[in-house]
Amino acid sequence: MEKPSYYEFFAGGGMARAGLGSGWRCLFANDFDLKKCETYRANWGGEELFPGDVRKVTTADLPGRADLVWASFPCQDLSLAGAGAGLKGERSGSFWPFFDIVKKLRKEGRHPPLLVLENVCGALTSHGGEDFTAICRALGGENYRFGALVIDAALFVPQSRPRLFIVALQGDIAPSSELTATEPSPLWHTRALTAAHERLPRALREKWIWWRLAAPAARNIGLAEVIDDAPQGVAWHKSEETRALLAKMSDVNRAKVEAAKASGRRMVGALYRRTRYGVGGEKIQRAEARFDDLAGCLRTPTGGSSRQFVLLVEKGRVRSRLISARETARLMGLPEDYLLPRNYNEAYHLTGDGVVAPVARHLAAQILEPLLEASRGLTRAAA
Repeated sequence: MEKPSYYEFFAGGGMARAGLGSGWRCLFANDFDLKKCETYRANWGGEELFPGDVRKVTTADLPGRADLVWASFPCQDLSLAGAGAGLKGERSGSFWPFFDIVKKLRKEGRHPPLLVLENVCGALTSHGGEDFTAICRALGGENYRFGALVIDAALFVPQSRPRLFIVALQGDIAPSSELTATEPSPLWHTRALTAAHERLPRALREKWIWWRLAAPAARNIGLAEVIDDAPQGVAWHKSEETRALLAKMSDVNRAKVEAAKASGRRMVGALYRRTRYGVGGEKIQRAEARFDDLAGCLRTPTGGSSRQFVLLVEKGRVRSRLISARETARLMGLPEDYLLPRNYNEAYHLTGDGVVAPVARHLAAQILEPLLEASRGLTRAAA
């Protein structure tokens, strides 16, 4: 099969490109964050890159006809940590000018057979589910059939990171029965997703596809394998800094550390500082740890509490430090030669705001590439 092609919107550092792999051809990429664009160029070159606001992109900027449009549109207004503005928000609302491009491509006869929209799971419940319904209505209005999956990156890398993937297919293409199911799968279709599906108007439910996705091979790497003893760019805390972190723990979290010490083994954990509320409603900063061989979900470092820490328990001693930029890249499934910004916050922002590359690869291999083969067969038959 000829290499399939794609346009990537909200491309960041090109992590979807890393996941799709060399078997795909990128025709166009766009991101408004100029720092991220610098990293994109450093890793992929800049020939296909259009830096700037998606509102400034026209269909004349898009060469040819792509097989796929991938859009990891901004999540800030849809996430639990956001202000709840949803698709009317300044950031997540950029979905609409992006989708206007898709609509214009259709008018030009260049609409892609496939769309993938990636976002946080909060997109399912934002504004009581109205935002998700609006996305589905937009897809249905352009003759796409669609379905969604919630894929947790923990199946592929040692990071807890569930994300929503909406996969849309041109309505005149019939997907193989091997790629669809008659009912949701507990592995990929959460309660929130099935509830969002049930809230859709009947006309949109008739366009719905329950995608069948094979389970990946068992993950063979844990958090300990990602963490360096001598990291670059960050330093292990002094003992008093570690004690200050431990002092912020509740009894439950302190017990996790004590259990790790009592195990007698080298244990690597992850820690976030979070703001909680006391009995009287006062704000209390807490340190919350996990020793389940997974990092917490990487987030963009808009504040100190968003940065993740590493805890190393060995021979009864507890050490702590910030997670390094390279370690965050590994948690996103990026190769060791992937070039990161030198500035720590810029690197953390880049990785915390991206798509996990092995997730994109699995989705491509299991659903997108078989669908495109069917699409091309339909085109050949029509010719």
